[in-house]
Amino acid sequence: MPSFSHLHCHSQFSLLDGASPIDDMFAKAKADGMRAVALTDHGNMFGAFKFVNSGLKHGVKPIVGCEFYMVEDRTRRSFVGDTKDKRFHQLILAKNQKGYENLSLLCSIGFMEGLYGKFPRIDKAVLKRHSEGLIATSCCIGAEIPQAILFKGEEEAEIILKEYIDIFGEDFYIELQRHGIHGFMANLSYNVQGPKLSIVGIGRLPGFSARM
Repeated sequence: MPSFSHLHCHSQFSLLDGASPIDDMFAKAKADGMRAVALTDHGNMFGAFKFVNSGLKHGVKPIVGCEFYMVEDRTRRSFVGDTKDKRFHQLILAKNQKGYENLSLLCSIGFMEGLYGKFPRIDKAVLKRHSEGLIATSCCIGAEIPQAILFKGEEEAEIILKEYIDIFGEDFYIELQRHGIHGFMANLSYNVQGPKLSIVGIGRLPGFSARM
């Protein structure tokens, strides 16, 4: 039986979108026989140090990541009329030391150059400059490729997929989730011969009740 590890997990540091205590996350992963777990909180790496220490304590490999807010232009802060700050989710994981450095840098750029309201944003221009050592996926239903499938069609989604492959090469993966369009995502992967990941996003652990 092939091994499985959760690579798309939100902790208590994903405000309003995650409630899993990090120590409990690793305890559950170890009990289920997982060899690794990734932390991909929204727009930040606030839990990274606690996450790594907890992983080492439990004997489960910690993979540091982030689910970024992607926009067309991270420096734009003026929206009038019908224009909106259109944000997409983008999951990125560090695969080595250089990747961790670039992941940290991207988070910092999001806050220092792309902050709009409560959202630290990045764009493809900055991704191209700091993609070394990083693994990216097509992410969730709120990401650019799935949104293109839903509202623009598969041809447009394939164009966007190729843009990400140009940035990340073999380190870009199609993420398959139970969101109703996983068949279309698999077709895209076959069309461009890209690798696939079967992922279930974790926002809250079974049996955990958040206390206010």
